[in-house]
Amino acid sequence: MLSVSNLSVQFGKRILFDEVNVTFTQGNCYGVIGANGAGKSTFLRILSGQIDPTSGHVNLEPGKRMSILEQDHNAYDASTVLETVVMGNKPLFSIKQQIDALYADYTDENADKIGELQVEFEEMNGWNADAAAAALLSNLGIPEELHYTTMAEMDSKLKVRVLLAQALFGNPDVLIMDEPTNDLDYETINWLENFLANYENTVIVVSHDRHFLDSVCTSIADIDFGKMNLYSGNYTFWYESSQLAARQRAQQNKKAEEKAKELQEFIARFSANVAKSKQATSRKKMLSKLKIEDIKPSSRRYPAIIFDREREAGDQILNVEKLAASTEDGELLFENVNVNLAKGDKVAVISKDSRATSAFYEILNENKKADAGSFQWGITTNQSYLPADNSDFFQENISLVDWLRQWAKTEEEREEVYIRGFLGKMLFSGEEALKKCTVLSGGEKVRCMLSRMMMLRANVLMLDEPTNHLDLESITAFNNSLKNFKGTVLFTTHDHEFAHTVADRIIELTPKGNIDRYLTFEEYMSDKALREQRDKMYAVPA
Repeated sequence: MLSVSNLSVQFGKRILFDEVNVTFTQGNCYGVIGANGAGKSTFLRILSGQIDPTSGHVNLEPGKRMSILEQDHNAYDASTVLETVVMGNKPLFSIKQQIDALYADYTDENADKIGELQVEFEEMNGWNADAAAAALLSNLGIPEELHYTTMAEMDSKLKVRVLLAQALFGNPDVLIMDEPTNDLDYETINWLENFLANYENTVIVVSHDRHFLDSVCTSIADIDFGKMNLYSGNYTFWYESSQLAARQRAQQNKKAEEKAKELQEFIARFSANVAKSKQATSRKKMLSKLKIEDIKPSSRRYPAIIFDREREAGDQILNVEKLAASTEDGELLFENVNVNLAKGDKVAVISKDSRATSAFYEILNENKKADAGSFQWGITTNQSYLPADNSDFFQENISLVDWLRQWAKTEEEREEVYIRGFLGKMLFSGEEALKKCTVLSGGEKVRCMLSRMMMLRANVLMLDEPTNHLDLESITAFNNSLKNFKGTVLFTTHDHEFAHTVADRIIELTPKGNIDRYLTFEEYMSDKALREQRDKMYAVPA
């Protein structure tokens, strides 16, 4: 279907890819993974022809059509929503344009050409294109009254859904998607997961959403050391198998038959786990053929995120009464919010409006004044906060060592050796620790903020979209750390796996009060009665 031959990419002295050879076959979904800077997005752009490799070739089977999820959200501002979706099938849209142009300047000489084009258009099911596009849009939550709106008039989050519909339109033979779940809500992501799990053609996707990769991928394409290796199974299978390989390599004296037995038991466990998956049959066949030499330890570096508490909190954590907040323009975000936190609660704070959750955290941290209501922290609590926007923390042009020293509490903690230890845990080793904090990437800033939180040793953590900008390795380490943390956590995230594996309680903020349930995230989101209640609490009176 789609193959890459002897692909090399070099930028100056840096070699990104070195003689990569890989084939993507029909019916499989490939999750492309790799550390930040490994070249995931560059690889997709090469596949789609947006940039050329230094050497090598990309070969798409003749007659096959490739579709790419558009990254430029303003590229179609002059077009209507429906027209933008139909543009996803470029050959069909081109014929439609030719027919329209010939009709606009109709002559007898044009009649034969119009007839030929209409036959071709019909063979491509062109007369049903608008209806098919409308159905896709409706499935993605774009109501019919917006289908003839121009893209320029659309809300930015709805634009993402339209561009997703464009990529999916017309059943492309190869579908390429770079971070398709960005800015999508849980319901839309769930719809996309189900759609791709049943998709019969080839999908190649880059995503930091582990639940999404686990739900849709039959194979993982791992970029490491400038090479790409394909592995059967989803992301969790790749992660755990690479960890198994690393452990086995560390145990040099372990006999080959013992290693093989451990692998067989590992595969048997995963085969059982994928039994519920729509790709279970093909995946089981792939796993049954896996040999001990097929799995390799990864070169990935995982940050050591460990949250210790300076002291254990008492039973009184947080009491919130009749809290309300609105935007500067007076738009109501939430009101009549009542919460009483218990020690050790791990709460996913959610809302259909991300401004509501951010306002909630800002109020609890006294960075914003509530419209009404009150809150009180327990006297034995101490809190640390990771805001969604951390830019205010990185205004001074100082080194990371000096930056982190600002939150030291003792003379020992102010020592450079001590601070470098914290930064080293977050992968800022050697000269990296002396970088100026004004030149950091988004992911580096979040890792610095996590270092700060670790140093504060709070017994209550508040995290607003903590996985933004982090790579899969950091997200995985962060996720595991919160599962092991003995204190109380309030967090908001669009990472499904993060929410499901950490939270034991869900609090949803709405304009008509809050919903509060001791449920896992998946239990909460799949409860039909709760879904109806939620819809009513967001409904705007006519």
